[in-house]
Amino acid sequence: MRTMRPRVTLQLPSAPLIRRSPEALAEQTVLLIGQGYVARALRPELERLNARVSWTSRDGDGIAFGSEAMRRAFAEADAVVVSVPPARDGSEPTLDALDGVNTQARWIGYLSATSVYGDRAGGWAYEGEAPTPSLPRGARRADAELRWLERCATTHIFRLAGIYGPGREPFSKLRDGTARIVTGVPEHVVNRIHVEDIVSALIASMRAPCPHDIYNIADGHPADPGEVLDFAADLAGLPSPPRVDLNDPSVSAMARSFYRETKRIDISRAQTRLGWTPRYPDYQTGLRAIYGKA
Repeated sequence: MRTMRPRVTLQLPSAPLIRRSPEALAEQTVLLIGQGYVARALRPELERLNARVSWTSRDGDGIAFGSEAMRRAFAEADAVVVSVPPARDGSEPTLDALDGVNTQARWIGYLSATSVYGDRAGGWAYEGEAPTPSLPRGARRADAELRWLERCATTHIFRLAGIYGPGREPFSKLRDGTARIVTGVPEHVVNRIHVEDIVSALIASMRAPCPHDIYNIADGHPADPGEVLDFAADLAGLPSPPRVDLNDPSVSAMARSFYRETKRIDISRAQTRLGWTPRYPDYQTGLRAIYGKA
């Protein structure tokens, strides 16, 4: 049985909440640093709201990452979303690329992860607690958060749960037979978050900046990963995936590390301060919507 950790609170200075109108993003210049899954979903929604969106890229589609054009775009942007993760050596490539550049941005959003909380033995994790990462990737995220908070006074931190959505869901793995349910892990629960709900949370924060605030962005209903796969298989009319023990040699080191941590992510701060409510409050709602669109 795991031992529950005592709760430790962490107080960070926070600027007064500034309420803005729904039209606040019109004609605002938004720079997306990184073009991963979340940024690609965010971009069309910002454009629909008449924001002027630019983005960085490493493949020629957009501003070249690390270029002088990127440094200039960062300096001139009204809002910036950073989705580039820290490097495996612990460095923060975006901050390194922007060394010495000041920005007029009134809102900067750094996309972090709930891995900064480490293992909470199935207990709830709150933003006011000090991060206690237990894996290297969580430690790198926690360090990157602090670097952004120290570097830019208008930084907001978003700790994202496991991301899913169209094109990133279990149905294809169930169909090709690569999905498996890992057993031998008692009381393992995690949260998820639909990509559309990440987008709505980011936009809500852009409309009501509160620099140095930290938000958990999750569905609020943690569940066992095996339960999710069984539900998806039943929804798609497919056989339940095979079971494999955690200690089976076929289970990768990365997968084993995932099962070393279990926690429940509280989202009441984002709901209260941003007026944000997930459109997909649990995996059942999200997977039904995705399957209905497939």
